[in-house]
Amino acid sequence: MATPLDNIRVLDFSTLLPGPMATLFLAEAGAEVIKIERPGRGEEMRSYVPKWGEDSANFAMLNRGKKSLALNLKEAGERERLIPLLKEADILVEQFRPGVMERLGFGYDDVAAINPGIIYCSITGYGQSGPKAARAGHDLNYIGDSGLLALACGTPDTPVIPPALIADIAGGTYPAVFNILLALRERDRTGKGAHIDIAMCDNLFPFMYWALAEGQVTGDWPGNGDSLVTGGSCRYRLYPTRDNRFVAAAPLEQKFWDIFSEAIGLDPALRDDGKDPQATTDAVARIIAAHDADHWQTVFEKADCCCSVVQSLQDAVSDPHFKSRGVLDRTVENASGERTMALPVPVVPQYRTSQETSRAPSLGADNDMMPRIGASEITEKPQ
Repeated sequence: MATPLDNIRVLDFSTLLPGPMATLFLAEAGAEVIKIERPGRGEEMRSYVPKWGEDSANFAMLNRGKKSLALNLKEAGERERLIPLLKEADILVEQFRPGVMERLGFGYDDVAAINPGIIYCSITGYGQSGPKAARAGHDLNYIGDSGLLALACGTPDTPVIPPALIADIAGGTYPAVFNILLALRERDRTGKGAHIDIAMCDNLFPFMYWALAEGQVTGDWPGNGDSLVTGGSCRYRLYPTRDNRFVAAAPLEQKFWDIFSEAIGLDPALRDDGKDPQATTDAVARIIAAHDADHWQTVFEKADCCCSVVQSLQDAVSDPHFKSRGVLDRTVENASGERTMALPVPVVPQYRTSQETSRAPSLGADNDMMPRIGASEITEKPQ
């Protein structure tokens, strides 16, 4: 079955999470993805725990269906071996700090001179320019610098770290894929390639649309956990149950709030949460805390009021809903033939490859696809 990215070749110089997940999405849509790794250890994710066969389970999840070339990019002869692939590539993804690829001789201008149609995607924390461009950082730093973390970070006694790597995935992976596809469309029209500058920190601001609107228009900027969708309302909160689980209550609209109030037996005098918000919140909390999670699961399945019991991840992967939609059907296999659930990707079924099971490549497994060349076709630059 043909897929949208058939015959598209991607050279992936990235490591860890944002770039490898982006190229996984492209591979699932049919692109040929070739990882460029350092000899010996390969990219860092291979050594992570838990181990699953030769490499880590994380590496297998993020790199299935790709190829691997092991090259020492600090050696001119090894770099030269990449030239034929660069000439044929459609997309290059890199995740080094600004200036590193230039020092290696593979900056955008260098590669575009070889292949003017290349779509060259650089993923960094702070972008290719600006005062913070060269600064080291991780997800927690990026969500902290953007103001996102301050909207719901717990208390000094119990600071809360978000359970997802928001900047890496939402600020890095998704914008990279989105803009690569836009660049492919533009190349179809003009024949020209592009350098795409993906700054994970920049791309977090869309998640704060409501806070930006509120702060700019009213002058009253949202703080830590004090707004409608960060815990400042009784209509959008986590309420502990008697057995130390949580109800995720989100009956924001009045019709859902009315159904919710009736379902839990909230005192009619407290149902107008505008009169004394704290009194209403406290009353709801007492009611929810009086029963176990299973009780509330039954109540809210009947009430249908945007309320549910928080599931564990283990429960979620067994949820009949996700099973019925085939979300978790694909598998990844290691070199020993063991299989486990593959990471689901947001590519709709009709645009995905038909391959139900795939492997991550062993280090350097595809080095034989590069011819050894003698003449230098790219000038070595000072380190």
